[in-house]
Amino acid sequence: MQREHLSDLAAFAVVAEQRSFTRAAALLGITQSSLSHTLRRLEARLGLRLLARTTRSVAPTEAGERLLRTLRPALADIEAEISALSELREKPAGSIRITTGDHAAETVLLPALARLLPQYPDIKVEITADYGLTDLVAERFDAGVRLGEQVAKDMVAVRIGPDLRMATVAAPAYFAKARPPQKPQDLAAHRCINLRLPTSGGLYAWEFERAGREIKVRVDGQLAFNTLGLILQAARAGLGVAHVLEDQVRDDLAAGRLIRVLVDWCPPFAGYHLYYPSRRQLTPAFTLLVEALRHRVGRPRRAGGAE
Repeated sequence: MQREHLSDLAAFAVVAEQRSFTRAAALLGITQSSLSHTLRRLEARLGLRLLARTTRSVAPTEAGERLLRTLRPALADIEAEISALSELREKPAGSIRITTGDHAAETVLLPALARLLPQYPDIKVEITADYGLTDLVAERFDAGVRLGEQVAKDMVAVRIGPDLRMATVAAPAYFAKARPPQKPQDLAAHRCINLRLPTSGGLYAWEFERAGREIKVRVDGQLAFNTLGLILQAARAGLGVAHVLEDQVRDDLAAGRLIRVLVDWCPPFAGYHLYYPSRRQLTPAFTLLVEALRHRVGRPRRAGGAE
């Protein structure tokens, strides 16, 4: 295969995955016109239309989807081998892309990176905050951070954070007008602040457990947000009951800005895990990151397996 043919295929893969010439050109560092010419040249050489273009979007055709399924693992292997060449360098180097949520980024990733990166100036880390369950391979991420129960079974997962707890809270002004719930089912009589899940598009069902009994409650209220930060602001303003991570409201509880209820229905659960494809070849830079993040009381495991 000629060098330009491989380059054209790689460019097609980026456009097909991004579904946008604008974003793909920015990632590849070339102009949109140059990228468009490359794709037309590839289609002409193959005698097939690979992309369906409209004024607003671009998407792979049936032939394009088939080609993309073949290219994804091949290109991933090439990228992994190129990254592995950093082993020949005196110092670990390379770029690492991670998808995670805001809370994990702030409480786990950034503190670890603050210790690691000053020692290794040739390592670059890009963090994308996203509440959805991202396809690492399709979106070209090296790893993701999610709660252990959210990690797919075919991934390698490494625990990177301590146990977490949920906290059901509301402002004193809210509970001054509404009787605090005594059990999860009582939430049906309250104005609750919902979280919209980006992956499924549904509302998060609040999870509770006591004495081995698990309950999921579909709550109702006037407000729903897709970020935890706005849910917290609404709760502080007395607009309803929120169900959030305990450490997010610890200062609010201590200062009396929020009141906690249903404490005995919120036991600890396993915290954040770094996960990545089991077939991924680990580079020195990625290995350093894993070790910097590893929660010392845990050990690496396959997702769904024992710690």
